Amino acid sequence: MEIERKYLIPKLPEHLEQYQCKEIEQGYLNTFPTVRIRRSDDTYTLTYKSKGYMVREEYNLPLDRDSFYHLQKKIDGRLIRKHRYLIPLTDQTGEHTIELDVFDGELAPLLLAEVEFASEEAANAFNPPDWFGEDVTFSDKYHNSTLSRTSLAAGLKHGELNL
Repeated sequence: MEIERKYLIPKLPEHLEQYQCKEIEQGYLNTFPTVRIRRSDDTYTLTYKSKGYMVREEYNLPLDRDSFYHLQKKIDGRLIRKHRYLIPLTDQTGEHTIELDVFDGELAPLLLAEVEFASEEAANAFNPPDWFGEDVTFSDKYHNSTLSRTSLAAGLKHGELNL
């Protein structure tokens, strides 16, 4: 089970170089249900995600490099490229990691942050840091599966997707 909140980020925080960063490529073989392939540095996975927003079932299976690149040829829509910064956060609900995604290519300059939780109660009690923007947890527009299909004509304006 994945329990997470998602936020638009209006401006990059300072000193990102001090945090671990992963280079990610991901594509979608199907968007309902969600079936995704991902390369995170040198780790390859196939993921199934159920329908939902803050709470969804998620299953991850390992892939090898050759399988990833074979399946990459079969994705629907664009291959998403992004850098993910892992930023530690301690708050009243516990210790978390902010996953700050800085999108590259056609989706730049989009910035999104996700925070995962152990329970729905903790997710509902979360008070985001001041540098977070709008809570888009319950918006289809900011699911990566949607971003993979969004036409370029829809575009990005000031870091916000206009659909």
